[in-house]
Amino acid sequence: MSSCAVFRTSESPSRSTGSRPAAKAPASKRPLAVKPKGSYTHYVHDIVRTARSFTGTPYRSGGNDRRGIDCSGLVASVYTEVGLKVPRISWQQAEFGTEVEEVNDIKAGDWIFYVPDAGKAGYVSHVGIVTEVKGKSEILFIHASSSKGVREDNLYSKYFKNRFVKAMRPF
Repeated sequence: MSSCAVFRTSESPSRSTGSRPAAKAPASKRPLAVKPKGSYTHYVHDIVRTARSFTGTPYRSGGNDRRGIDCSGLVASVYTEVGLKVPRISWQQAEFGTEVEEVNDIKAGDWIFYVPDAGKAGYVSHVGIVTEVKGKSEILFIHASSSKGVREDNLYSKYFKNRFVKAMRPF
């Protein structure tokens, strides 16, 4: 997993409300987001293809490119490559878009967030992009693992299923 700490949850890991950190980076003059022209669903194929093109990229805290990247950097870089601008900072990503209320409603292109300790509330420490939903027990996502670099894993794997906090649909 990576160290992309984002915000603290006040409820169980299955649902979070979160609050922003006290100190924020100065606001950029550029917008946090550039919305899709047309339906977001038309971008999802390119988002997944672009995200998968980062497979094998090594993890680097604060990294933004194919020489090394962290989890929130992967999300921001993928969206930039397909012509969409999203927040770079993971706590902003965790509050961006619309929350997906039910796990069964997660779709490719959604973002999923995790806490570091299974079954415990705490700060969100990781983000990934859903690449494929194969069934009720197989939701694949791509992320920048601190130990293995950019790779795909299953939301329902032993490691991730009890660390899942929420999913967001960015647009």
